[in-house]
This record gives sequence, C-alpha cells and structure tokens, in this order.
Amino acid sequence: MRIAWEERGGGQPLLLIQGLGYGRWSWEPILAPLAERYRVLWFDNRGIGDSDKPPGPYSAQQMADDALQVLDEAGVERAHVLGASLGGMIAQELAVARPARVARLVLCCTHPGVAHGFPLPGVTARLFAEAPTLAPEVALRRFVENALGPEAQTSLVDELVRRRTANPPDPAGWQAQAAAGMTFAGVDAPIAQDTLIVTGTADNVVDVRNSDVLAARIPGARVEKLEGLGHLFFWEAPDRFVRIVTEFLG
Repeated sequence: MRIAWEERGGGQPLLLIQGLGYGRWSWEPILAPLAERYRVLWFDNRGIGDSDKPPGPYSAQQMADDALQVLDEAGVERAHVLGASLGGMIAQELAVARPARVARLVLCCTHPGVAHGFPLPGVTARLFAEAPTLAPEVALRRFVENALGPEAQTSLVDELVRRRTANPPDPAGWQAQAAAGMTFAGVDAPIAQDTLIVTGTADNVVDVRNSDVLAARIPGARVEKLEGLGHLFFWEAPDRFVRIVTEFLG
C-alpha cells in the first residue's frame, strides 16, 4: 500500500486519522498550533487523495494497518493518536491491535460500533435519501451545512464547499471507506490507553449519545461536549479544540 503522509513540528509524535471522504487537507485549521508542541503526522486514508485506492470494501482494521504503516515509515515507535469520525473507529482498532504503539488516545465525533451505539441520526439519513434528486452542487452544500453546527458562519460553509470541490473524493474509494464505518462492530478487547472523547452537541452525523456509550466502554475515559458545535467542530472552533487536546496530552 502506498499511503501519502506528511509531518510537521517536533516533540512527542501525534498521529491524526481523518474520517469518511476527507483527505489530509481537512486537518488544516489545527495543524499549525499542534505542530508548535508535537511532531504531527497526518495522511490520506486508503481510497482518497494521494493514497492508493484498492477495490473495497475496506474494514477499520485494514485502515488501522495503514495508520501503523505511517508510523513505521516515519520511524515512530509510539505516538499519541487522534481520530475523527471513521478515523476514531480506526484509532480504536489501532489502540487494541498495537497497544504499545499508542500513548494517549483522542476520539472525536465517533462511534463505539454498530453492536453498541446509536444509529445514523434521522436528519442525515433523510439527506442521503434526498441527495440523488439534488443538483450535485446543492447536495454538496447541504452535506457541508449538515456537518456543522446551526450557528456556523456562511463563510465557513463557503470555504468547506470550495475545499471539497477542489478535493473531490474518489466515488469507489468513498463507498469502500463507508463500508468500513458501517461494518465496524466495535473493538473486541478493552482500550487501556488514557482516552479523551470529544463531541459536538449539535452533531447531525454521529449521534452525540455515542460519546457516552463509548466512554462507558473505556475505563477512565473523559468526555468533552462542545455546546452547539457540529460534526466538524475542529473547523468551527479550532483554537478551543487544540486547547482541549493539548491540555489532555500534556
């Protein structure tokens, strides 16, 4: 597998794992401040961007192997790991499969697995059903708006639409990644790492109640709920998010 990855900064390594349909460009709001304190590594998951796009379906376990490959190629023995959405499921798999490689764990807007958590919120399920009847540019904007909180500024919606248009996901890769999320049943062993779980209370993509379900499955996990923010809260309030993360990681 060829996995496209980058790094910036010094200090303890911090690996960022993104979610469904978003390439490594989508970490932009938090990269610079995190790189002031950490050696940040970020990459395109299989199926998107400059990484290989093998036929699907993929699994979260396969994608965790890709994340491990990034650590190996970077010469990193142990890193903090931060995963968002599907990336949070991948991070859980990595933490269980290779516990010695994961220091602390930050799980953002993610799911404990279909065997344990709450399903896709109705508003997003309805949008997926409606999307094929919409003009592509209209559907894209609706999906971006749906991933943000109700108070998100129009300028942020415009910026994300522009970035998504400039970095369109590969359709087959998107479907293969989606399969990884839909089939993630939850990890089959306890997560032992110190864990921070972050969610937006206005998340329309992953039911906010899943953060509490996930925390109940991880001994000592801490939950931070960001009032009024949506699924992409690290775009809505990057400074606040970085502060929470750095306080946890130290």
